[in-house]
Amino acid sequence: MGSYSENDLSCKDFMKASVASTASTAKETSLYYQEESETSSEEDVDSDVSCFDEEDVPWITWFCSQKGNEFFCEVDDDYILDDFNLSGLRSLFKYYDYALDLILDAESSHDDSFTYEKNSEVESEAEMLYGLIHVRYISTSKGMSAMLEKYRNYDFGRCPRVHCNKQRCLPVGQSDIPRTSTVKIYCPKCEDVYAPQSRHQDTYFGTTFPNLFMMTYEHLKPQKANRNYVPRAYGFKIRKD
Repeated sequence: MGSYSENDLSCKDFMKASVASTASTAKETSLYYQEESETSSEEDVDSDVSCFDEEDVPWITWFCSQKGNEFFCEVDDDYILDDFNLSGLRSLFKYYDYALDLILDAESSHDDSFTYEKNSEVESEAEMLYGLIHVRYISTSKGMSAMLEKYRNYDFGRCPRVHCNKQRCLPVGQSDIPRTSTVKIYCPKCEDVYAPQSRHQDTYFGTTFPNLFMMTYEHLKPQKANRNYVPRAYGFKIRKD
């Protein structure tokens, strides 16, 4: 076996080191892409779950989150499932059972047999049925508590009257008869009502709610407004007579 010079040994060591370095780099690169692939798969799964969650939102949550439905609170399923709480409502609807199934996300017996027009009627009746259940629910302790949170968040709007200093308002109906008029907002400071931008019937909130609410939470009742606009001309008060 021949002998090697110092230069030959250095060359061999260099080649070995180079091969080892290349192998190490390749291994690291492989691990990197493997981790990237796993991360990408996890993100895809998260994305799918997110999309599924959005599609799986309960009807009540979906309804209350729609634009224009800000005044509504979410009625507990347990309250709706108690037949006593819904007494007298069945006779008002043509598709009562189907509308109730839609509200509760229950499997409906009609499946896909209904036409587009009938499905639209069921959806319309579901909204009205929920509204009539809602007006009963907000007079209970749980319903009142849910509306209290919305009141504190200014979900019902503020009084447009200048001297009320942006006082929080409450929804109120001027009639308990269905399809009479739309909901108004009541200011507990000036004790007057105003027209908000809402298309909903006042029967979904009733004539009693704001008064019962203020009786329940007396500590929230503001001092009555004692300032009124005084008409003037060139700095002088205008006499009413």
